[in-house]
Amino acid sequence: QVQLVESGGGFVQAGGSLRLSCAASGSFFSTNSMGWYRQAPGKQRELVADITNYGSTNYADSVKGRFTISRDNAKNTVYLQMNSLKPEDTAVYYCVMHERFGLTSWGRGTQVTVSS
Repeated sequence: QVQLVESGGGFVQAGGSLRLSCAASGSFFSTNSMGWYRQAPGKQRELVADITNYGSTNYADSVKGRFTISRDNAKNTVYLQMNSLKPEDTAVYYCVMHERFGLTSWGRGTQVTVSS
């Protein structure tokens, strides 16, 4: 079983930056992808960015050029550096791990609030 613990959310003014972290623990395959989804009030959960253990990345169009995802395989940790934040980035951000055989694990989420 995988445990994902997020940290780094908070309140920031538009144009500011935040860095999210997600540490994985427990039992999981070394071949996996980790990433971030977000869900704003009244909206569906959406992919923000993900990264494979080989370093291949994928971003939502809305965050390209502003957010950067990275990971430290030795620490089983994924990061999301968020720059030039906008009020529309306000959401609960969830860490996710996708493994073989369709195994998916979610963190509890961390709130990001961007004021205008």
